[in-house]
Amino acid sequence: MYVCDINRSLASSIGAAGLSDRGFQDALTRTQGAVTRLQEKHLAENFPLGRLIQAPVPWAEMQDLGNHLLKDTSDLIVLGIGGSSLGGQALAQLTGWGLPGHRPTAGRPNFHFPENLDALTFERLLDTCDLRSTRFLVISKSGGTAETLSQMLRAMSAIDAAGGGRYMKYHFGVLTGPEEDNPLRKMAQAQGFPCLTHQPIGGRFAALSHTGLLPAMMMGLDIEGLRQGARATLATLFDDLATSPVTRAVAVSFGLLQEKNISQLALTSYDDRLQRFGLWFRQLVGESLGKQGKGVTPLAGIGPVDQHSQLQLYLAGANDKLHTIITRDVKGEGVAPAPHLTSGSLSAYAGKTIGDLLEAEQRATIETLGLNGRPVLNIHIPRLDEESLGALLMHFMLKTILLADLMGVDPYDQPAVEQGKIRARAYLAGEHPEA
Repeated sequence: MYVCDINRSLASSIGAAGLSDRGFQDALTRTQGAVTRLQEKHLAENFPLGRLIQAPVPWAEMQDLGNHLLKDTSDLIVLGIGGSSLGGQALAQLTGWGLPGHRPTAGRPNFHFPENLDALTFERLLDTCDLRSTRFLVISKSGGTAETLSQMLRAMSAIDAAGGGRYMKYHFGVLTGPEEDNPLRKMAQAQGFPCLTHQPIGGRFAALSHTGLLPAMMMGLDIEGLRQGARATLATLFDDLATSPVTRAVAVSFGLLQEKNISQLALTSYDDRLQRFGLWFRQLVGESLGKQGKGVTPLAGIGPVDQHSQLQLYLAGANDKLHTIITRDVKGEGVAPAPHLTSGSLSAYAGKTIGDLLEAEQRATIETLGLNGRPVLNIHIPRLDEESLGALLMHFMLKTILLADLMGVDPYDQPAVEQGKIRARAYLAGEHPEA
């Protein structure tokens, strides 16, 4: 489904800025130890992500909620933030959602993910939707996410003001944790909203749980294909500890951190449909590894846009980044220009499609970074589909978990984020917390 070429991250290929052979071997040995520890957890059923992708999908429950939300629906608004939204967006974009020219599949609603909290944007969204045929999927594992609850309450008020108060339960569905004191669950019970229980996994690792799969299913994606790609990546990791793409990518990343103080991970994807994947990647890495004065800074971009906005920095600025470039077989995609338009000074474009140019650019970017001593990992997929996207999601989740092990941090908590949430709730309540 994908290959990961690490050669241009090694000193043997790009010179002194790359990882030395000794550094790579040392990092590889330590990474194999981390993989072994993870495998032991998995075999002991103490690895939630592994359990998640191997457990049967509760189809009936998902389909019941999906059918409820899709009935006579023109617009479906997914309310969630961070891990409750970005995974779903990364999957949704496989359909072309959020990209120029996208139109929903016939018979399916327009999907909206108003993740960021902005009153003007949210009001504009409500104003442009026919509230009679608009449905809301509310996602919060804790049930107490302030941004999501605020959006839900505003949406309920809009439905009520439009005369739909007595039909409120037909407009909403909820995905949240099972706790009895869960505010969102209490609201769902009081209002009669159908409620699906959030699987026991943290938001940034939840893309392949109900959180991402429910919207994906409603958009017509093959969710078993997504899960199959993820399972294949995990199986390859445990079957071949030394040479799996995940193991080698982790060894390079950790080795460069230790030997060259590479402190930034820059992801560039040569497919528009991986734009939201990049935002998901930023949260995954930043929130999982940034602890105890440790961590690496994630960057995300899209080629060729970032060739024109960031490549100058990447090539001539501080050499403190490990670049991961995701490429795809794009040669020949599109339609070549009419022959009479490509004479004279434009003859280089004769018979060439946009895909031909993109293929040349992704190749040139990787080579240019390497020639300038910038370490590069190249992840290549023949095509972007459900199986390959599931594999990519699992690759980066496993890589992050293993890096956390090697760095000595817990990848699953986010104590610093919680501090900000507590203070924000205090200000909302009119309190004045001490500095």
